[in-house]
Amino acid sequence: MDPMYTHISQQYNAELEDIRSKVLQMGGLVEQQIDQALQALVKGDVALGEAVIMDDTKVNSMEVAIDEECSQIIARRQPAASDLRLVVAVIKTITDLERIGDEAEKIARMAVRLAGDERPKNNYAEIHSLGMHVRTMVHNALDAFARVDIEAAFNVAREDRKVDEQYEAVIRQLITVMMEDPRTITRVLNVIWAARALERIGDHASNLCEYIVFLVKGKDVRHTSLEQVEKEILGRSSGS
Repeated sequence: MDPMYTHISQQYNAELEDIRSKVLQMGGLVEQQIDQALQALVKGDVALGEAVIMDDTKVNSMEVAIDEECSQIIARRQPAASDLRLVVAVIKTITDLERIGDEAEKIARMAVRLAGDERPKNNYAEIHSLGMHVRTMVHNALDAFARVDIEAAFNVAREDRKVDEQYEAVIRQLITVMMEDPRTITRVLNVIWAARALERIGDHASNLCEYIVFLVKGKDVRHTSLEQVEKEILGRSSGS
C-alpha cells in the first residue's frame, strides 16, 4: 500500500476520532451544568447558579468549534457511508447538547431568583428527583454514543415517557400549592419554569438516542413512535 495513502488514512481516522472525543467532552461539561444547576436550586446557592450561567458560553464555544471541525472534514475528506453518518450524527448531537446547556442555564437563573425566597419544607425534593432522572438520561445517552450501542440508546429513549409522567406529577403538585396559598404563586411559577426546563432536557436526551440509531442503521427515526422504531430496527415491540 502507498505510504502516502496510509498516512492520509490514519490522519483521517484521527480526525473522526477527535470529533467523537470532543462530543463526549462537551457532554461531560453539559452533565456538570445540570448537576450544578440542580445543586444551586436545592441549596439556594447564588454563586453556583451564577457560575453555571457564566459557563454556558463554554458550551456554546465548544458547539461552534466542533461544528467547524465537522465542516472541514466534509469539505476536505468528502466522507461517505458510515463516516458521513458519524459526522452528521455529531453535528446533530452537539446541537442538542448546546440546547441542554441552555436549559441548565435557565434552571440556574431560576435558582438565583429563588435563592432569597422562603424555602419549601421539602426543599424542592420533587424537582431534584426529576433533575437526577434527566441527568441520568443524558449520561446514559452519551455512554451509548461512546459505545455506539443501539440497545442502550433504546433503553434511554424509553425513560422519556417516565420523565414526562414525573413532570406532570410535579406540575400537579405545584398547582395545588399555589391554590392552597396564593402568596406562593410567584415562587411556584419560577419552580414550574425550572421543571419545564428539566422536561425539555429529557426530550433532548431522547433526541441523542435517535442520532445513535441514525449512526448505526442509517435510518432517520425523528417523528416516529418508539414502538414503530423498535419494531423496525430491533424486530420487536416496545417493552418486550
